[in-house]
Amino acid sequence: MTSRTATLIGLTAILMWSLLSALTVATGKIPAFQLAAMTFAIGAVVGCLTWIGRPDAIRALRQQPLAWVVGVGGLFGYHALYFLALRFAPPAEAGLLNYLWPLLIVLFSSLLPGERLAPHHIIGALLGLAGTVLLFAGNSLSGFAPGQVPGLAAAFVAAFVWAAYSVMSRKLKAVPTDAVAGFCAATALLAALVHGLVEETVWPDTMTQWLSVAALGVGPVGAAFYAWDVGMKRGDIRVLGAASYATPLLSTSFLILAGFAQPSANIALAAVLIAGGGLIAARDMFRRRYAAGRQP
Repeated sequence: MTSRTATLIGLTAILMWSLLSALTVATGKIPAFQLAAMTFAIGAVVGCLTWIGRPDAIRALRQQPLAWVVGVGGLFGYHALYFLALRFAPPAEAGLLNYLWPLLIVLFSSLLPGERLAPHHIIGALLGLAGTVLLFAGNSLSGFAPGQVPGLAAAFVAAFVWAAYSVMSRKLKAVPTDAVAGFCAATALLAALVHGLVEETVWPDTMTQWLSVAALGVGPVGAAFYAWDVGMKRGDIRVLGAASYATPLLSTSFLILAGFAQPSANIALAAVLIAGGGLIAARDMFRRRYAAGRQP
């Protein structure tokens, strides 16, 4: 698999994650950790289904403790912190702090062997950050109540956890993507445990809610993690980091199409900044494609 193909596969994760908000709203009043347990369990099944015809794939679960710590710590740790952030802090401000992770991925990638951080990667990531700030600009970032500080801190730490998980996936390149099914299963078990301790069980009321839960498990909390793993391990990690800023923009766009949000000038300008930043960061990939097309 070429780096460009792996990068394109990784980009599909960003598209699937952009559906997370709309599908989550459509699931109704299911508590956060219960929803995580349900959807990660479905995500694990999605991975196991790819083992059909490949009986040896189950051997991918035989990994060193470090791989399990990184995989489960990244998936469960990030989501636990993000849910905590949403519980105690205003969603817009928590989301803004959380979306530091694309910039952190771009910066952390320079620590990887054989990777080089060029100025256009930094410029692209900063433009994406500016677009994300603008996207949340309708909400004040001042005057936080003391009770909101733990939630804001959780959102900030969550950004580092996800960036570290993504970059460490590159370091653990030898771990096959099939192992992500095991990480999803372990995350589902941990989420179910936390749900039993702190939440009341609420089942979906309608078929639409059940279908939304299934769609979450198959896509944003299922196939997306496998696609992201491929992109992080074999693709251009800097391009994927910068392109990740498209997630909040696309998410907002899908909310608008679903009738859960209203369009605005801020969204339009944010689209220009985020798209421009992504194109700048991906300049190398486009140059390689152009050069390949000119070869006789």
